[in-house]
Amino acid sequence: MQTTNQNELIIEVIQIKKAALIFRAVNHPLRRQILQLLHQNVRMTVTEVFIKLRLEQSVASQHLAILRKAGFVLTERQGKFIFYSVNYQRLKQIHQVAEEIIHVAKEKASDTELSTES
Repeated sequence: MQTTNQNELIIEVIQIKKAALIFRAVNHPLRRQILQLLHQNVRMTVTEVFIKLRLEQSVASQHLAILRKAGFVLTERQGKFIFYSVNYQRLKQIHQVAEEIIHVAKEKASDTELSTES
């Protein structure tokens, strides 16, 4: 968010929407299950993922694509196979951002409670 002067408020809607999509990518139960499976197996192909989770191939591919676009999985091509693995740095980053947002919100809530009690 930027302000050019005190009378103008600029909300960067596109940036906020992009960030929301990244949070939503990891918030989906099936995608969390895929991440857990990848973590347990280090790396897997889409075929291994859909067989293990008993999904349609297209469903597994769609969810892996969402995770890849959000940066939560890494890909490595070996011949005709693409292996997926967890991007731990990205998960750490999203946890840090979430913690910061929650921390600031808690501080603001505490400040508001203190000022109303005075």
